[in-house]
Amino acid sequence: MTGNHPRNTKPMLASHRCGAKTRFGRPCQAPAIAGKTRCRMHGGAAGSGARRRNSNALKHGMFTCEAVAERKAVRDLIRQVRTFTDTVE
Repeated sequence: MTGNHPRNTKPMLASHRCGAKTRFGRPCQAPAIAGKTRCRMHGGAAGSGARRRNSNALKHGMFTCEAVAERKAVRDLIRQVRTFTDTVE
């Protein structure tokens, strides 16, 4: 290609990239949707993802509010036990 290319591709090349991990383990190099952090193929497009109250989209309860709160409580308890055992010794 010559240096006097008629199209201006500089803004597209300078845009923010998606960065989602691909199947090959490398980051996605597609441009992110305006105002979002992912490209149209990795969840940046409007309407992507499951519909509300879609029970088929729920695989496990690891990230429910209750599970997150329980893990936080366990971490706090472990932290308290460690500080207690350090002061006793």
